[in-house]
Amino acid sequence: MTTVHMKIASVAPEQASQPWIHRLITQFDVTLNILQANIDKDFGWAFVQLTGTVEEIQRATAWLHTTGLHVEPVERSVSA
Repeated sequence: MTTVHMKIASVAPEQASQPWIHRLITQFDVTLNILQANIDKDFGWAFVQLTGTVEEIQRATAWLHTTGLHVEPVERSVSA
């Protein structure tokens, strides 16, 4: 399993109200842990931990990029 820490931020008000966290955990085989977040009606950011296979994390991250959200990887670790 691989664990990736990333910061995800909305860059437009309409993105802050979208259910992207729900979509991540229902459309991809990853575990999402919200470590810290600040979300309001106009802007939001979340520092999250994604755990799963490398392939699923790559798929989930690629999808996040298609949403227009700002995605910034912070740290990655691999465990057996």
